[in-house]
Amino acid sequence: MSYEEFWEKSQMPIEKELKKMSEAGSKLIKSSKQALVYVRGEVSEGFIAHVPDEVDVKAIRMSLGLTQPEFSNRFGFDVRALQDWEQKRRQPDRAARVLLTVIAREPDAVRRALKHCD
Repeated sequence: MSYEEFWEKSQMPIEKELKKMSEAGSKLIKSSKQALVYVRGEVSEGFIAHVPDEVDVKAIRMSLGLTQPEFSNRFGFDVRALQDWEQKRRQPDRAARVLLTVIAREPDAVRRALKHCD
């Protein structure tokens, strides 16, 4: 084997290693940028929670076949607040709208999560 052939073969692993290091470096830079965006409170990728501005509380309750007191007790709402929401005298706050949205889509999961465990 000539010196030139030896040199060519010996450079192949180095080039592969440099490529791997370059890929790893790119991933680190991307992760650092994502962390910076997260710290700043800017969201550019990934999961973004959609919280509706309005929720039809009465429709959610009726779809479950519950009375106002039953719905309130099952999901931890004040019955007066529920009545105000249904009569459009008040709007649920953001946290309540999130919970109501989850109740509308996955009521059994919420029931299990809130169920009293002895």
